[in-house]
Amino acid sequence: MNVRILPGQLSGEVVAPSSKSEAHRLLICAAFAPGTTDVACTTTSDDIDATIRCLEALGARIARTRLGFRVRPVPGTSATDNIPEPARGATLDCGESGSTLRFLLPVVAALGCGARLSMAGRLPRRPLSPLYEELVAHGVELGPQGSTPLEVAGRLRAGRFSLPGNVSSQYVSGLLMAAPLLGAPVEVLVSEPVESRPYIDLTVSALAQFGVGVSEAPARTADGRLARSYVVAPGGLVSPGSVTVGGDWSGAAFWLAAGALSEKGVAVRGLDLASAQGDRQVLAALALLGARVLRQSSGAACMLDAPRGRTLSVESCPDLVPPLAAVAALAQGATRITGAARLRLKESDRLETVSAAINALGGQACVEGDDLVIQGVAAPSGGVVDAAGDHRIAMMAAVVATRCSGPTTILGAECVSKSYPAFFEDLSSLGGYCEKET
Repeated sequence: MNVRILPGQLSGEVVAPSSKSEAHRLLICAAFAPGTTDVACTTTSDDIDATIRCLEALGARIARTRLGFRVRPVPGTSATDNIPEPARGATLDCGESGSTLRFLLPVVAALGCGARLSMAGRLPRRPLSPLYEELVAHGVELGPQGSTPLEVAGRLRAGRFSLPGNVSSQYVSGLLMAAPLLGAPVEVLVSEPVESRPYIDLTVSALAQFGVGVSEAPARTADGRLARSYVVAPGGLVSPGSVTVGGDWSGAAFWLAAGALSEKGVAVRGLDLASAQGDRQVLAALALLGARVLRQSSGAACMLDAPRGRTLSVESCPDLVPPLAAVAALAQGATRITGAARLRLKESDRLETVSAAINALGGQACVEGDDLVIQGVAAPSGGVVDAAGDHRIAMMAAVVATRCSGPTTILGAECVSKSYPAFFEDLSSLGGYCEKET
């Protein structure tokens, strides 16, 4: 599907979609906690659906309700004899969801049930090392990296797992969620610097809601390097009965960015200003870029003030690069986005595709090493943008398109369904003109 967008500032109010980051974690915990858990989740997406599909393949029963999902755990999960009995040798269809794959790979290994994890799109080419090697070192048999489906056999042994902190926080989160299934102490030692640390905090928060405590402390690796130690004490998950998925700061960031380019501004409701989601840093980043930022009891709003280029580090919030790049493309002066090396491992090489999209619309952007440099222009011309199969590239292009001097066509815009299926409907509700071309 292609989408054609005409120029015109966005304004008004929109409700944030549910956070897929929170949904993945809460659904996985619920699938292995005794009793039924109601997960309040107002929206879904391809990635959330992938996690649900995989949990159902393992034996959980998950029903859509008016408020979200009702999760009945994998058979054998009970308060008296909490020994999950998942389906053996199941095929888990992860789709294109990196979170689903990296979270459920350690979980399946901890269950010892064997499985095949199938992947689509660019996902088979996205790295699994060094999680892959740590799982093998702890008793798991895995098929070759890059193969789909990925064969998993054997059972994960508890103990100490060592990971670098600058590759993917999802590896750490996956091991932490697998730990309660092992019945023995688990330590995950993460060498500094720990990038995307808020996502690890989000996992610790999810586990806490299900009665599992994770202690964190400074530590050192065997060769003396600084590290963080995450220790999960023995003990199974306990359902709290109901949990709530918060609004998604990652998706909301695009509307807040649009507000930073709008004289009337855009407000997003349904956001928790105290959320553990790292992408709530978008408010501080947009303020640095010259936006007027308003924090509200039910969310946040942004409006145009004096957009100006700055140097921004995104080590702890790499998913914010596309919405911040949209604002930088129209800000006065140059913006340099640093700490962005991991963007090369997303649904696309996001350093290259962000740059290409901005240039295709008449802006000025380039990649320098692992930095993204954007020179703002007063009014990009518009044009044709290839979303490159990346939901965040499509959404970024749409935000920039509203401030172009001419029309914009986004090719392959259906990829927004990965995280935000109603994105273009919400754009229309804010006064944007978009026409879907199938």
